[in-house]
Amino acid sequence: MRRLINLQPNRVLKAALGIIPFLLILLVYQINSDIRKAENEQDRLLPSFTEMADGVRRMAFEPSQRTGDYEFWEDTKSSIKRLATGIAIAAAIGLIVGLAAGAIPLISAPLSPLITAISLIPPMAILPVLFIVFGLGELSKVMLIVIGVCPFLIRDILQRTQELPREQLVKAQTLGGNSWQIILRVILPQIVPRLIDAVRLSLGAAWLFLIAAEAIASTDGLGYRIFLVRRYMSMDIILPYVVWITFLAFTLDWCLLKLSRVVFPWYHAEK
Repeated sequence: MRRLINLQPNRVLKAALGIIPFLLILLVYQINSDIRKAENEQDRLLPSFTEMADGVRRMAFEPSQRTGDYEFWEDTKSSIKRLATGIAIAAAIGLIVGLAAGAIPLISAPLSPLITAISLIPPMAILPVLFIVFGLGELSKVMLIVIGVCPFLIRDILQRTQELPREQLVKAQTLGGNSWQIILRVILPQIVPRLIDAVRLSLGAAWLFLIAAEAIASTDGLGYRIFLVRRYMSMDIILPYVVWITFLAFTLDWCLLKLSRVVFPWYHAEK
């Protein structure tokens, strides 16, 4: 039936509709920037696109006079390394603990209340504790990501494991499978794509913890640079950095989605 709720855009129209909001945001920004520049040419709150392009050129394509490094790329490399390490550790712990707790009731009984309690602790509240325990180096920044993301992943994997059809486990036991065989051959293959979904959902929080840690105690990184130049009101650098962080987050999310679709096509066919 021809109803508004039944209309589906084709791929070209869908792409065009997806671009329109971004173009409107750019247009609104340009208009407001022009208004502020007309009142005060030295206004730094809403720099023009030309000024931002010049800021990116200085940071990305001109070596630092102090270190000789291209700061934009060094900051990106440092942040991506910390984020990837923290996410990988959190995903491994989340998979192992969540899978064990979800599949084995004797493990779930003592762990579930503990994980629930830990997940309610604001990670930012224990940031000073992490700096005291692990120092101001790389470990404390990675640990903040792990502690912030891991409880969510464990709870999600635990729940997803318990939601698997009970009939599958009964049939596997009927065929003679022991507990480890059932966990590794029946449960694990179905949980891994769900783990990827959970990691994708946790990326926003992981970036938040990373930027916060870099802003407080770091000598490089995207968060460090943003909070360093804020004292000079360098919006021509801050705004491109924010856009770059958004682009990196979107790219990482897209890569995880593509990986999941390639490796686990059956999972997306079900969805």
